[in-house]
Amino acid sequence: MPKIWLALLVTFSIAGCYYDSEEYLFPQINNQCDTTSVTYSVSIQPVLEQYCYRCHNNANASIFGGNIKLEDYSDVIIRVNDGRLYGSVAHENGFSPMPKDGGMLDDCFIQKLSIWIDAGAPNN
Repeated sequence: MPKIWLALLVTFSIAGCYYDSEEYLFPQINNQCDTTSVTYSVSIQPVLEQYCYRCHNNANASIFGGNIKLEDYSDVIIRVNDGRLYGSVAHENGFSPMPKDGGMLDDCFIQKLSIWIDAGAPNN
């Protein structure tokens, strides 16, 4: 019987010392948003592809995307110039919040989108 108690004591002692680093458990907390080099091809287009193309690609835009296409830069710049891209993604009042069936995109992307637009929304 003492061996069982000793085994339990050792097990609980070891379990009580278990430790995970905050960086491992919550990697998004300590990640900083790198806005030093924001480009359309690296910072904007991949996010649009991941979250927007399902409805706003050239084939589906008329069916699911309110005829708003975001697959080509020439289509994206139209939505940048009319303010709808940023307004929708940032969930501003008066704009249809996007993505429609998901939550708001992360703050880092919205910050990068703002920086890219403020730089003139170059096709880079």
